[in-house]
Amino acid sequence: MLKVGLLGAGRIGQVHAVNIAGHAQSELVAVSDINAEAAEKLAAQFGAEARTSEEILQDPSIDAVLVATSTDTHSGLIEAATAAGKAVLCEKPVDLSLERAKACQAKVAASGQPVMIGFNRRFDPNFAAVKAALEAGEIGKAELLSITSFDPAPPPVAYVKVSGGLFRDMMIHDFDMAAFIMGDAPVMVQAVGTSIVDPEIGAAGDVDTAVVTLTYGDGRLGVIKNSRRAAYGYDQRVELLGSEGLLSAANMLENTVSKATAEGVVGAKPTYFFLQRYMPAYVAEWDAFVSAVLNGTDMPVTLEDGIKALALAEAATRSAQTGQPVALDL
Repeated sequence: MLKVGLLGAGRIGQVHAVNIAGHAQSELVAVSDINAEAAEKLAAQFGAEARTSEEILQDPSIDAVLVATSTDTHSGLIEAATAAGKAVLCEKPVDLSLERAKACQAKVAASGQPVMIGFNRRFDPNFAAVKAALEAGEIGKAELLSITSFDPAPPPVAYVKVSGGLFRDMMIHDFDMAAFIMGDAPVMVQAVGTSIVDPEIGAAGDVDTAVVTLTYGDGRLGVIKNSRRAAYGYDQRVELLGSEGLLSAANMLENTVSKATAEGVVGAKPTYFFLQRYMPAYVAEWDAFVSAVLNGTDMPVTLEDGIKALALAEAATRSAQTGQPVALDL
């Protein structure tokens, strides 16, 4: 049984608490949060204790921690947890700074402890099926990848100001998905971003709508489209054109009912947001982490994967700011 401490009792921490407590091979022992009341409330739901992060890290009976705190604390907590001999699952991104993330990687390597980064979309059954079909040779060689990721509505501007920007906060999932499907990193990134959804996002120095083109060393291409607003719901699609066919993963819908009349055919909208769309992926992600820790196998999403995604996010940010493509050497 894996004894787990949860650092962070916010929205995503609550999702993880359910999965930790519900897994047959893990036990939620303690919860911490900068808001002590939130930690106490979440801990009470699952028979755990509310403690400080320091207390959790110093407890030798706790085998692993899940980091679901604000991004600016991720690297420090990963370092502290691994130094204390604990396995770590940390929400993306590793840090807001690529340099800081690399320093974290060096310290973790010295500790020898396993770390997994929470790119949950790799565990989505549909996206995983696209990857499996490609690896099975069902569409030949991959040539053009298209990833669409539109949020239903923009986050508060107060969040935008501390998020690190759209490329680090939102599109970083898609950078990792591109790496997952294509199998390696691009050699060139070109980004265009604008603020047309909410002028206040632009005033805060960020963009809310962006398109990124990825160029791979062998000529393959990838296109990622992000928007902070889609009036019809949470739009999450992947399309992969290969030399012998096409693979695509469509949106998950609110239901599968359609109505056909003389006026036309009407169906349901996509699910509204990530909590509905990706809950099975979060469950599978936690199961993969527990399995890797208990069996001593490699983590399916590594700290290095997190750093590569962050490098792409930084390159895209620089490209959008300068209007020039940015070369990569990953």
